[in-house]
Amino acid sequence: MTSVIVHYQEIALKGRNRPYFISKLVRNIRRQTSDLDVKDVRALMGRIEIVLGATLPYDQVRERLEHVFGIANFSRAGRVKPDLEAIAEAILGDLEGENGANFRVSAKRGDKSFPMTSPQIERELGARIHEKFKWPVKLDHPDFTVNVEMVGREAFYSFGKQKGAGGMPTGVSGRVACLMSGGIDSPVAAYRLMKRGCSVVPIHFHSYPFVTKASQEKVREISEVLSRYQLRTSLRLVPFGELQRQIVLEVPAPLRVVIYRRFMLRIAERLARDARAKALVTGEAIGQVASQTLENLTVIAGAASMPVLRPLIGMDKEEIIAEAIRIGTYEISIIPDQDCCQLFTPRSPETHARRWQVDAAEAKLPVADMVAAAIEGTVVEEFRFPKGSKDSD
Repeated sequence: MTSVIVHYQEIALKGRNRPYFISKLVRNIRRQTSDLDVKDVRALMGRIEIVLGATLPYDQVRERLEHVFGIANFSRAGRVKPDLEAIAEAILGDLEGENGANFRVSAKRGDKSFPMTSPQIERELGARIHEKFKWPVKLDHPDFTVNVEMVGREAFYSFGKQKGAGGMPTGVSGRVACLMSGGIDSPVAAYRLMKRGCSVVPIHFHSYPFVTKASQEKVREISEVLSRYQLRTSLRLVPFGELQRQIVLEVPAPLRVVIYRRFMLRIAERLARDARAKALVTGEAIGQVASQTLENLTVIAGAASMPVLRPLIGMDKEEIIAEAIRIGTYEISIIPDQDCCQLFTPRSPETHARRWQVDAAEAKLPVADMVAAAIEGTVVEEFRFPKGSKDSD
């Protein structure tokens, strides 16, 4: 079995735009496996075939495909000519050593010119498998499924299916910029936008040298993990400590957190536009911390003219943690650090900020100069997967 057959689901509903989405998915699969012994990635009728080299263990390509958005499911497959005898011979040979407590055959004909219907193919192949291995047939929820697909001048067979990442191919929905704290929430928010086809530009605000570089190192590690999904990540590291110090000198303590967040949005919006991003993303959830009440979220969002997307807004912390564990960012996010949100934070922050209060506080600050200084000090770092890849968006 020297192929992998990839199926997509949501892409199939895209009408005349379907070829564009399929080409993006093929491109992402090629890039995801560019350092492996993959001979070809080609679009077929309603599916994609990955042709494996002789030296490539299937477990390696399987692990890579689990990170590719747009894939509904995939399976290791054998390719033969569309002839029932050839299909049966190949399947019976590859089933040697398999343990099928009970089984069924599932056939699909992409090419309706094949002389047998799908049920006829299923019955004929099922009878031959049962005759040789004596496995009982079970049509509902079998332990083992033999899949057969007739595609033009070729036929493919596979045993079972592996669930894919789902969603849309990365890159089909444009670019967004995500405020990345290094905590648990924002990497999950970034992941969710990636799954909907967006390329995500992380923006991290740090307070070095007032605190250590620990938060920057965490965000670098998180960017490497997220690059496994979107293949290329361009991280922005923004110095924020001096700006916070200026705010502390002029702004009443209860309003400082709201003002911090408003400056973050202003700076992030400028950086997002420079990166050709169309929206900002945050990991905020209603009521999780003082700055995330409805009143504060409204006042904070008013600092940006760009849309602010909050994919976690209605999630519980347990749900967010579970997803962070699943995508591989949780263990990094819980490493202790001193991020900018912990620096100069008042004991009793305002939870119901009013716009007039915020406007009065910001009137004492050289807002444009402070934003410009932070942008001037921003550092850009690039991450790619696989490492050494030179492909661009």
